[in-house]
Amino acid sequence: MEEAKKIVGDIKNKKIAPIYFLMGEEPYYIDRITDYIAKNVLTEEEQGFNQMTVYGKDTTVDEIVSNAKRFPMMAEYQVVIVKEAQHLSRTIEQLAEYAKNPQPTTVLVFNYKYKKLDKRKKVYKEIAKTGIIFESKKLYENQVADWIRRVLSGKGYKITPKAAALLVEFLGTDLSKISNELEKLYLVLKKNTEITADNIETHIGISKDYNNFELKKAVGERNFEKASRIVAYFAQNPKDNPFVVTISLLNNFFIQLLQYHGLTDHSQRNVASSLGVSPYFVKEYQTAAKNYPMKRISGIIAGLRKLDLMGKGLGAQNLSQADLLKELLNTVF
Repeated sequence: MEEAKKIVGDIKNKKIAPIYFLMGEEPYYIDRITDYIAKNVLTEEEQGFNQMTVYGKDTTVDEIVSNAKRFPMMAEYQVVIVKEAQHLSRTIEQLAEYAKNPQPTTVLVFNYKYKKLDKRKKVYKEIAKTGIIFESKKLYENQVADWIRRVLSGKGYKITPKAAALLVEFLGTDLSKISNELEKLYLVLKKNTEITADNIETHIGISKDYNNFELKKAVGERNFEKASRIVAYFAQNPKDNPFVVTISLLNNFFIQLLQYHGLTDHSQRNVASSLGVSPYFVKEYQTAAKNYPMKRISGIIAGLRKLDLMGKGLGAQNLSQADLLKELLNTVF
């Protein structure tokens, strides 16, 4: 995030590189930087004659280089954007010669998603000398809630830990998808608002009461009644609450509980750091650890793994999601 901000900041300050090679598993920042360059290096009047977008599957490196060597018309720069550049992965090494001596009046942008250049290759080394190489790495799930908080803070909003956890649970680590949902909140909520689980439910449609987050909490508290209500809701809405996600989350939860029991320092800070969770949720692990001793946890993890295989059709035939969820409750309670 900081590296992306620096690239945008440099462009704002007219410190513009001749080549931007934007690559990696996380498309969010690749698209954001590409869009910023497309909208801000040239004025609207200049873009008509001096900006072009091509697609990797429809062009070649030779054609891109030929376009990049042109001179701008009545402007300081021309901008050439190559989207879906990962389709050029087999021939991208041909770009090395151009990268040695790029046209100083051209801004050449490669939008190279889900792949990255080999640092040992000549093309990587040459671009690194004359241009900018940005690698957009996928965030781990336990990093996404913090990313959401930082993005919202930059927009003038706050968010409760539970609301952030709901977004991560339902949207995963896809930053573009999360960003799109946050845009909905900007439209309806005033700045300086603290976004809550109620806001998430009302404006995004994610239930604040019937979700895996609340199921995990109910299990940790050994609240069978609450867990049963949530499981019944899941059984009635299987498409929105796939069994594979539920069992994966609970399996991870009990593995973390096992790790918790192995810690000698049970302070909030150390538990949060060791388990990779927000300090806000440490209390849940402390409560669950009192309800589930290590020996019991080991048996539950074994049972969940067996149930996971059953959910995938191994060892059981045609079990409905409702039946699987009942077995899940029997396993953890």
